[in-house]
Amino acid sequence: MTAAARSRIVMTHPTTASEASKSPAGAPVAGAQPVRHFGRFQLLRLLAKSSRTMLWLAADPRGGRELVLAMPRSKPEGDEALRRWHDDARRATRIAHPTLAPAAEVGAHEHWPFIAYERGRSVLMSERIGAKGLPPAELVPLAVQALQGLAFAHEAGALHLDLHAGMLVLADNGACRLLGLGVALPQPGQTAGALSHRLAAERDVLAFGLVMHQALAAAPALGLADVMQAVDRMPPSGRDQVRLPRQDIQAIPDPLRAIVNRATDRQPRQRYRNARSFERALSGWLRTADGPGGGPMALLLDRLRSVGLLPAMRGGAARAARLQRQDSAPIGVLAEVVLEDVGLSFELLRLVNSASVRGAMGAGSGPILTVRRAITLVGLDAVRRAAQVLKPWPGPLADHHAGALDRQLELARRAGRAARQLRPAGYDAELVYLLAMLQRLGRLVVHYHFPEEALQIQRLMQPAPAGKRGEPDEPGMGEEAASFAVLGVDIDALGQAVGRYWGLDEATLQMMRRLPPQLPVHTSNHDADLLRVTASCANELIDAQSLPPAEQGEALHRLAQRFARMLQVTVDELRKAALGQAPDAAGVPGATTTVAPAHEPGDAAAAPAIAPGASG
Repeated sequence: MTAAARSRIVMTHPTTASEASKSPAGAPVAGAQPVRHFGRFQLLRLLAKSSRTMLWLAADPRGGRELVLAMPRSKPEGDEALRRWHDDARRATRIAHPTLAPAAEVGAHEHWPFIAYERGRSVLMSERIGAKGLPPAELVPLAVQALQGLAFAHEAGALHLDLHAGMLVLADNGACRLLGLGVALPQPGQTAGALSHRLAAERDVLAFGLVMHQALAAAPALGLADVMQAVDRMPPSGRDQVRLPRQDIQAIPDPLRAIVNRATDRQPRQRYRNARSFERALSGWLRTADGPGGGPMALLLDRLRSVGLLPAMRGGAARAARLQRQDSAPIGVLAEVVLEDVGLSFELLRLVNSASVRGAMGAGSGPILTVRRAITLVGLDAVRRAAQVLKPWPGPLADHHAGALDRQLELARRAGRAARQLRPAGYDAELVYLLAMLQRLGRLVVHYHFPEEALQIQRLMQPAPAGKRGEPDEPGMGEEAASFAVLGVDIDALGQAVGRYWGLDEATLQMMRRLPPQLPVHTSNHDADLLRVTASCANELIDAQSLPPAEQGEALHRLAQRFARMLQVTVDELRKAALGQAPDAAGVPGATTTVAPAHEPGDAAAAPAIAPGASG
């Protein structure tokens, strides 16, 4: 403690009457421990301290109870400063939320302010973190609760300013509450205003990331027990970097590692901008962790029931009217109308792969993966009903979110067209078209159901300008890491979860997985492998088209080298496929010619097979 701190604590030596009669006047009793008082409170022990605040366990003689006293490390300078502290503290303690510890008293003793909290049967997180840290399954539910309270406080205009593990109170029933709002004095030079509040709130969020780092790694970040000192040594104030070590004292799942590392990222622009987004990422990880009712679909089920998988694309009403007039049209013509709408195509695949339809087809039937076959099985009336079920464009999305989804839908269709133009001879054009779009299903789902998170993911993937002239740009995150950091789950895992929800088998789900771009493409003669590789090549090709023009040529050469052995493609063929130029573009909206597809499902002469166990 500082000398100033000691000046306000009265030190006495308690003695009993009998002990006093046996001792010389004024002589301390041998072996007696000093009792420290702060006003009426008896200070039992120091629970936690930093350069800005301290927490004491205290006994209150009024109610015979134990309290936690939170106080700044120094007195406010003058009566006016103390009055401002009281006003700010009282405003902060009036913010009521289930995960904010309620104040039992706000007061001061000899010009030294404090906020008192009930101790009860709780402990501080700093007391709980041992030599092995806290297991993720125990830590994350506690962190979610604390972040909910912190977000609520920030939105109500309050700041913490000294968030560390001692400020988190853990109860026996698994509840976690945040204390200490309004205790720390403002830093010198800190001013009021929206910008100052936002920057201070971001420091609170960064500090919370460092608390999670400490709890998982069982050691404070940068070796500093004072969290705010560590904050000051990280960008933008300092240059130190903080990441969870790979040689962890305990197993940390990769998604959770990505979330915590994002919270303490060396680039301030990559960190969580507010406590609410941090909490959503951790909550997403919790919902998708293994366990009853878990998995990626836990993120989606309620929204699927309320707004469907995707809305009808623009022109949905006119498309539904065309279907009403197509009573005698050939199946191929009806399929073209359906394929114009990604949402309707997916809705039809969901319908035809449902347990009731598959059950009626009999045992041993594979999944249905073409619109033509789906229409044949369920009939035109079912297609019309499916079109009417879709939400009109753009569903619940705001205009700027609708524009982002529209771009993703067009990219999916472009990938489908490229895939059918790159497919090996003899493979069904519509099948590869739909598979390429299905490989983008996770992205489409995120843009429709989690539009703000989709923007965050895209922002995290963008490179940052170099700090100095002549240096390379700072790379952004990969899509998987960015998705973990924002949603707590991989984007592709959401697409896989939807496929399982529809009833697709493992062979089809494997084809829906894009090849990891960092892994080599191995030669295979299996139909499923060829179809997966074709769709992956098409999607990588479309993604390459979004690169700056100066980088696209090199990206095409890399793609040609990567897929040459499996698909026998050249740079020129890739370029034509990206532009939609191919001599056999048939049966798919946006194609440049109308040659018949290679074969229809069920054609006895069709070869090679469409996919293992798949009905195309």
